[in-house]
Amino acid sequence: MANPWAGEVEITLDGQRHVAKLTLAALAELEAEIGETGGMIALVERFEAGRFASRDVLAVIVAGLRGGGWQGRVGDLGTVEIGGGPMGAARKAAELLARAFSVPGEGAA
Repeated sequence: MANPWAGEVEITLDGQRHVAKLTLAALAELEAEIGETGGMIALVERFEAGRFASRDVLAVIVAGLRGGGWQGRVGDLGTVEIGGGPMGAARKAAELLARAFSVPGEGAA
């Protein structure tokens, strides 16, 4: 079970629950993945404005899963059913970002 107070989000892959968390190492990996598209602040702003791309969603999901101990890569999600489909994945990515950049009890859900 994911602990929202620890920044964790539960993500279901092919019916199996995984805990995702944007640890400092996962954030660094995410920043390297998104490259020169404005960095982490621009990524958060894209999510806040609803202007994110599917590659943004995948990058955040993979970084979060890896922060939670998952050993896969982006390519491993190509044939995986993510719980809630594309919209569910986008919501989970947004949750991960919100939990990574908020103080528990102050807007983190």
